Amino acid sequence: MLVTHSGTFHLDDAFAYAVLRLALGLGAEAGDHTLVRTRDEAAIARADIAWDVGAVYDPTADRFDHHQRGAPVRDDSQPYSAAGLVWRQHGEAAVRAMLGPPGTGHLAAAVAAEIDREVVRRIDAIDNGVGEPGDPLGLASLVEDCNPPWDSPAVGDRAAEDAAFLRVSDLAGGFLRRRVEAVRARLAADAAVLAAHARSADPCVLELDRKLPWEGPVFAHALPVLYAVYPVPNGNWMVDAMPPKPGSFAQRLPLPEAWAGLRGGDLAAACGVPDAEFIRACRFVGAARSREGAMAMARRAIETGLGAGAAPRR
Repeated sequence: MLVTHSGTFHLDDAFAYAVLRLALGLGAEAGDHTLVRTRDEAAIARADIAWDVGAVYDPTADRFDHHQRGAPVRDDSQPYSAAGLVWRQHGEAAVRAMLGPPGTGHLAAAVAAEIDREVVRRIDAIDNGVGEPGDPLGLASLVEDCNPPWDSPAVGDRAAEDAAFLRVSDLAGGFLRRRVEAVRARLAADAAVLAAHARSADPCVLELDRKLPWEGPVFAHALPVLYAVYPVPNGNWMVDAMPPKPGSFAQRLPLPEAWAGLRGGDLAAACGVPDAEFIRACRFVGAARSREGAMAMARRAIETGLGAGAAPRR
């Protein structure tokens, strides 16, 4: 029997239920478990797992409340919510269940840590009123809005309130699945960029075998990349200029001004690369029809830019 509090639900109790179902391999409320939403102390005492109710934190007894005096806090003294306490105990198992494909299980600990940092800590803060007011996730407000309005006949109707809780828990679970996949992909991109950079003949040119999020890893690892070269589905190979800082529309070393806005034969004549396709007028991206052409464009852009005395912006 899984137990949490009755009445108004919040993101932390709905999220915690989604995590428990994933970690323990439970389906929707059916034959494999019973969900009870109550404040009855006798029912709470009989629970196999209880969270956000009961005034006890004891993971060895599967008790995950945070309202009592002496409730646990993080290393930086931020208080946990029920979601944070459940994630602390079951988050990695939940992530492992979501990763799915063979060969991704080794990422579970890293993905779980990122989810804790990016999502669960923020749920804790929202639930405990820590930090700036408002809801930076958006999800907390959405969950709150799924409670019956104050003047609804459903208020006090246990079956209606429980049905609403199950719906928002499914919503939180769907959000979590998407976020886990996004974090997994980001970590995989990070590893791919580091491996590609280690193979690159020129540390200023990052050669990738396909398009992927590469700027974040370059910033994270302070790589001296000026251009990334990679193929796209239409058969072209792109030459992307690296921005000097996240979110910037500038470039560390823009593609040469003499190439700006040229296409086809005009560009080929200007840059000396026979299969050059185009350079955008803003000089942040260009393309060639082959890997060799794109690599040649990147090398010549570096020679032209640095040869003209342009210092790359870092």
